[in-house]
Amino acid sequence: MSVIKKNAPGTSELLMGNEAIARGALEAGVQFAAAYPGNPSSEIIGTLAQVAREMEIYVEWSVNEKVAIEAAASASFSGLRAISAMKQNGVNVASDFILNLNLSGVGSGGLVLVAADDPAALSSTNEEDSRFIAKLGDLPLLEPATFQEAKDMTKWAFELSESINSLVIIRSVSRISHARGNVVLGELPQEKRTARYDTSKIFIPVAAPLRHLALHLKQGKVRERYESSLFNWYVGPDNPELLMITSGSGWFYSLEAVNTLNLKDRVGILKIGTTWPLPSKLLAKHMAKVKRVLFVEEVDPFLENNVKELAAEWSPEVGSWTFYGKSSGHVHPFGEINPDLIINAVSKVMDKPYSPREKGYGQKATEMTKALVPNRDLGFCAGCPHRATFWAIKSALKLDGRGGFVTGDIGCYSLGLGPAGFFQLKTMHAMGSGAGLATGFGQLHKFGFDQPVLSVCGDSTFYHAAIPALINGVYNKSNFVMVVLDNSATAMTGFQPHAGTGETATGSPAAIVDIDKLCSALGIRVETCDPFDLRDTTERILDLINDKGGVRVLISRRKCALVKAKEEKAAYKVYVDPEKCLGESCGCARLCTRIFKCPGLIWNKEKGKSQMDEAICTGCGLCADICPESAIIREEN
Repeated sequence: MSVIKKNAPGTSELLMGNEAIARGALEAGVQFAAAYPGNPSSEIIGTLAQVAREMEIYVEWSVNEKVAIEAAASASFSGLRAISAMKQNGVNVASDFILNLNLSGVGSGGLVLVAADDPAALSSTNEEDSRFIAKLGDLPLLEPATFQEAKDMTKWAFELSESINSLVIIRSVSRISHARGNVVLGELPQEKRTARYDTSKIFIPVAAPLRHLALHLKQGKVRERYESSLFNWYVGPDNPELLMITSGSGWFYSLEAVNTLNLKDRVGILKIGTTWPLPSKLLAKHMAKVKRVLFVEEVDPFLENNVKELAAEWSPEVGSWTFYGKSSGHVHPFGEINPDLIINAVSKVMDKPYSPREKGYGQKATEMTKALVPNRDLGFCAGCPHRATFWAIKSALKLDGRGGFVTGDIGCYSLGLGPAGFFQLKTMHAMGSGAGLATGFGQLHKFGFDQPVLSVCGDSTFYHAAIPALINGVYNKSNFVMVVLDNSATAMTGFQPHAGTGETATGSPAAIVDIDKLCSALGIRVETCDPFDLRDTTERILDLINDKGGVRVLISRRKCALVKAKEEKAAYKVYVDPEKCLGESCGCARLCTRIFKCPGLIWNKEKGKSQMDEAICTGCGLCADICPESAIIREEN
């Protein structure tokens, strides 16, 4: 039984942060959930999808984040509590709707948006701080610092949303979303609301200035509630020498720094969970006792700058402070924060020397790591069809000889910018931007441009954001080739289904939106290939880039190796014949292990030959096609 649906109030369970958020939504009586998968947010809706049928809630993977929040808003307009979740990049996609929804207000059902940020861009193209959307839209913002708080805060967010008729934003980060901790469960409600839209109401942001004024009045009410919120707390002496003001993941790091440096009697920590609008009275109370303040937060100085704005108003009466944080350089405004960073910051401010390890420890650790852990480059999985597609693209562009190149975006295939994709990807910005850029490149022939341009996008990305760019290219008669890397999964974020997989988020059968037919309906040339047929794929690409008939589409279709491995056994048994492998004497410059770089192929230094790593090889047999000496053997299973 899933722990998430366990109705045992008072019991403690070990939950991932995203699971705790999902549980909080269930305890709030959520009945509608919609999202587009994106790490680190994916498990929130994924967790709800697992229990959707039994708990009689609706859960969907939407085609993109804007549609997801719009769909969730419709449930709120009809009286149901609804939740949407997305990563920071997705907030950009949804922002157009969010910044109108703030003016129209939500319905009698609470609406909560969870924005999961990715400091250090662990699985993203940026490390954008999504909190600014709350200030931009005058929307309440909450930031959990613990796993218990992630659950409790989510539950309370629905109550706040309904009380002020507004969207409420919860901001998480990777280390909250993906770490685990003990969470005490609350009660699951038994009552279900009936959806009904009250036709006497309209949700249109008319008279925007007046509605903007109403938003500011709401902010005043929210601030008053925040002043006494249990999500804000202080630990430390009554009159500290230094006040640390922190939020979210910064709470644990701040606490560890104070304890490690043994400064509990000299340094106080004010943890703010209600980060917009700020509880100004609470802040003024604690800041009046100190003259030095250190801010600890990820990523941008959102809390820091907002507190400084308040301090500027208070300074005529209270005086001035010395502030430490992002602007002073004590906490960097990029990447993740960590215990060492915060310990060093506090150490410098308090002039208390700190040396965590003996001199030379780091060098010893590096040397031991190199000896014990084999070096593995970031690359595609063994048997990944994207490796084959990029190999074919590289070959075709080389044969063409006109300096053609590839534009791309976000997905597993983003690895195409490095050695895994043979350095073929030349641009990578947002989902669908590869196609959007290609439409522009495809118009430059008027200015002497004669290089072939290919854009690549995954099947999930195609539905998410590439279709408008494709239509734009058709409409404006742009000259480029779109390569759709169809591996039948939203593979990068956890294999969630999408509009082309034939099933919904809860596993129910669904209509397949056929990429081939959709593209053909636009009146353009559409080709389909199996990337593991390298010769055919290369020839098709070469033919398509030499066809100057506007937009052309190549669908490179083969199921993700990880998905395929769950469904059927390997097609081949693959091994390297040591008699045929000539190693460094081959003349191929170790093409298989140095260039092709499938992790299933490894270089045996002692023998001076390539060999197969049987634990990793998926048996796709593709490598047999690229060996010039036919030393790689594939036998049908």
